[in-house]
Amino acid sequence: MSNLKKAIFAGGCFWCMVKPFDSYDGVKSVVVGYTGGNVENPTYEQVCRTETGHYEAVEITYDENVVKYIELVEAFFMSIDPTDEGGQFNDRGRSYETAVFYVDDEQKKVAEEYKLKLNESGIFNKPIAVKILKAEEFYPAEEYHQDYYKKNPFRYNAYYVGSGRKKFIEESWELSDEKKKELKERLTPLQYKVTQENGTEPPFNNEYDAHFEEGIYVDIVTGKPLFSSKDKFNSGCGWPAFSKPINKGYIKEKEDFSHGMFRTEVRSKSGNSHLGHVFTDGPEELGGLRYCINSAALKFIPKDKMKDLGYEDYLDKV
Repeated sequence: MSNLKKAIFAGGCFWCMVKPFDSYDGVKSVVVGYTGGNVENPTYEQVCRTETGHYEAVEITYDENVVKYIELVEAFFMSIDPTDEGGQFNDRGRSYETAVFYVDDEQKKVAEEYKLKLNESGIFNKPIAVKILKAEEFYPAEEYHQDYYKKNPFRYNAYYVGSGRKKFIEESWELSDEKKKELKERLTPLQYKVTQENGTEPPFNNEYDAHFEEGIYVDIVTGKPLFSSKDKFNSGCGWPAFSKPINKGYIKEKEDFSHGMFRTEVRSKSGNSHLGHVFTDGPEELGGLRYCINSAALKFIPKDKMKDLGYEDYLDKV
């Protein structure tokens, strides 16, 4: 049974704020529009001229039984420059400023706690400027703005790169030298080589290749759930193989032309850790994909330990 809720975020140009949420299982729709202003049903031209006080924003309808609000908050912050007070990248002015618009007290609490945590993390050398505001009327934008990245991929990509957003996002979430040092001390040499240096462990001679106990596999760096034993199968390749991630939004895929091959690399979105690769030679009855993942990038949480370790929300995935 679905538990549909709304989430509203302002992250600068709304063309760039649809794709970050589209990949999440449980997200039913992402609508671009305007909120926080003083004119009913404003037009794009009015908002751009800062005549109405509106923010460009996205309204997300999501199933809370599938994806949690905190996941959307994290996706939002990782898609913007959260320290910019006056807009986003090349776009300046009120309509391009950033804000989380909460629809209830629980969303407010989650957003405030995440903002505080980010401020204390040391990732950025300036304070987090994102406002946390009570949700107001949301007005959908004109149809030609909806799903712009799908309708006009060339113009979208040119803008995404040209505005500086792509470069900022890719560079800002990289680990600092201090964090890398801490991680190197915490992980084994193989775990560090795989996750931080795009390494590969030996086939067959690794921890989870022949492991089929019930439970979930989490990111060794961040603890974020990535894969379930329910979706694991023996591919004979020598590494753990899964038909799908727990949620597509928890990973990101990149083209990989290394070693004279063309492959699709799989990385953890929360920690930007290298995990492995995904191939299209998986069992057809399981969807046809094979996520070939390094054991060294994962930590297994047995089903009977999931509740005690804070993974109770994922028990239905096992």
